[in-house]
Amino acid sequence: MRDAEEAVYTTISRALLAGRLAPGTPLREPALAEVFGISRERVRKILQRLGTNRLIELVPNRGAFVAMPSLEQARDIYEARRILEVGIVGHLAPMLGDADADRLRRHLQREAEAMRADDRAESVRLSAQFHVLLAEATGNVFVVQQMQELVSRTSMLVAVYESAGAAQCGCDEHQDIFTSLLKGDGTGAGKAMRAHLSLIETRLKPRVREPDRDAATVLRAIWAETMAGTS
Repeated sequence: MRDAEEAVYTTISRALLAGRLAPGTPLREPALAEVFGISRERVRKILQRLGTNRLIELVPNRGAFVAMPSLEQARDIYEARRILEVGIVGHLAPMLGDADADRLRRHLQREAEAMRADDRAESVRLSAQFHVLLAEATGNVFVVQQMQELVSRTSMLVAVYESAGAAQCGCDEHQDIFTSLLKGDGTGAGKAMRAHLSLIETRLKPRVREPDRDAATVLRAIWAETMAGTS
């Protein structure tokens, strides 16, 4: 039962992070229950999780909708990230252990694989996770909580407003940060992190979208692809 919920959550989140569902699109429980062959109660549980991760908006008495992040919000959010994350890499540079370095190295390899596979959703997810891994390497639970909160606020900004071709840039910028950390160069890592976050912000542009389709139609097609791949 849990595996089925996880598969549905993954399918919807991938659709969101790939930008395949337009901002503001309603996610109606009866339609989603029919698409995935599960109960409305289980759909509601999945939507609550998506809302907690800020991939969708849950509006009391109205329902669930694909998140509509505002470009106006990006400035404050990315400034907050610069303040926090420059401090994180500066703290980590002189003390990054072998285990954390190996974890980051393997993660960067997965980022590169997702980019080569042209997997937009996975690229967005892994890009966000890179920053959480850095926070986790500090061993400070409060830093991790703040990082998770800020990353959750930017994933849909990237999904909606950043072009798919930016994956290569982000991957290369992460590598620059990691290289400085391996050298124990806190100043260099801080400069690379600040530049990286500022460049993401500049890559967020209004995009011309295709005519909207209802969520059930989009998700039914993705679910069919998923089921075909597992059969």
